Amino acid sequence: MGEYCAAAAAEGEPALAVPPPARRAYGEYDGCSTKQVFDNLHGNISLDPLACAFVDTEEFQRLRDLKQLGLTYLVYPGAVHTRFEHSLGVYQLAGEAMNNLKMNQGKELGIDRFDVQTVKLAGLLHDIGHGPFSHLFEHEFLPRVDPGATSKWSHEHMSALLLDSIVDKHGIDIEPDYLKIVKEMIVASSKFSTKEGAKEKHFLYDIVANGRNGIDVDKFDYIDRDSRACGLGSNFQHWRLLQGMRVIGDEICYPAKDYLSVHKLFTTRADLHRTVYTHAKVKAVELMLVDALLEANDYLGIALHAEDPEEFWKLDDTIVKRIESAPNDELKKAKEIIQRIRRRELYKFCNQYSVPKDKLEHFKDITAQDIVCSQKSSKVLLNEEDVAVSNVKIDLTRGRDNPLESVKFFKDSGCEEKFAITDDRVSHLLPACNQDRIVRVYAKKPELVEAVSEAFENLQLRMYGEKTQVHDTPKKKKRSRSD
Repeated sequence: MGEYCAAAAAEGEPALAVPPPARRAYGEYDGCSTKQVFDNLHGNISLDPLACAFVDTEEFQRLRDLKQLGLTYLVYPGAVHTRFEHSLGVYQLAGEAMNNLKMNQGKELGIDRFDVQTVKLAGLLHDIGHGPFSHLFEHEFLPRVDPGATSKWSHEHMSALLLDSIVDKHGIDIEPDYLKIVKEMIVASSKFSTKEGAKEKHFLYDIVANGRNGIDVDKFDYIDRDSRACGLGSNFQHWRLLQGMRVIGDEICYPAKDYLSVHKLFTTRADLHRTVYTHAKVKAVELMLVDALLEANDYLGIALHAEDPEEFWKLDDTIVKRIESAPNDELKKAKEIIQRIRRRELYKFCNQYSVPKDKLEHFKDITAQDIVCSQKSSKVLLNEEDVAVSNVKIDLTRGRDNPLESVKFFKDSGCEEKFAITDDRVSHLLPACNQDRIVRVYAKKPELVEAVSEAFENLQLRMYGEKTQVHDTPKKKKRSRSD
């Protein structure tokens, strides 16, 4: 039904009806309908109308209050970037990947505007399901509330649930079939992945979240963005892989000459985990914040928000301010822990060791109970509440397996044969082991450092017959107890 046009209704003339604007086809837009956003990593990013419809919602804007690296900014002050700009960056790179494939193999692969739009949306929306302080909420807090949570909850799955909620709540015009594919692409690398939707063009599901070998534009963006924010150099060049990628047999393959560039992707990610994401001080702060959230959980129902997407989007990093400013006595313990973080009165690092290579396969996480039970001295009687343990796992995305074994290469652009390349054909300097497991132990009170350190050494002697830690407990920490 058209709208009434008063200007056309002259005396004796019938009123004219102005037809409503035609509905824009999915994936179809022109330059005049896009919005420009300037990103400090990728430059100008053009947001198409459908992307804008999602960005301009309170659920997506919430990402501005989720720091990409959680509490890392307390060690690396520049790491204050958020999930918001990262999501825009993945959207941009997903578009570049699709444009390159469409330009080089568009007709051969049958890539159309629907594919381009869907992959870009998956890149834009892949992280909307993250909780406060990103991975801390999923991997540290929820498992402490419910040990079975790790098998029932993931941020990818919450992203898919939240996406349904956004579409329904804001009336976003997207066909159910396309929405279903976007959600499948988001969970493609998670335990909630299903291959049912990927009957054709399976390669599209490997661009944003690659469950096949771990090479995806999500990593391209956060490796460059995190390295820059933390002031670290990175010589990984994602553009080489974007420009060189080619689909052979429904699988994204790379030029054989870029083997070391692919390897650099995985090793740079591992270096970031070692030096930034799992920094000993960062983990100390994380352990403290998890304790604070656990103390506040019964009163604020933090974990309950994870069960309902319409409530979940209200959770973000400002939960700390909410706890600090609350007048309730029920939050006294949580406030005290957060106050210690503010005053830099952190849990004291005692020591760490790397799990021996031959013990990795059957290694089980060390607990505070393990440390307490290893105590021999009776000078100070430790309780589990006195000890904090961080079990760090660093790998190349595939656990103890080498992800490069799952990557396929080709000789040149005209070649239709894909093949794997083994490390020994490239260099004998590449690592033979693909995973590190590091156990770090902290004392929650400074006066307990010596007792906790000695119990930790006893644990190593009992498990391995020797102390596997690199160094003895620093003497200055032992002296602090007697000073």
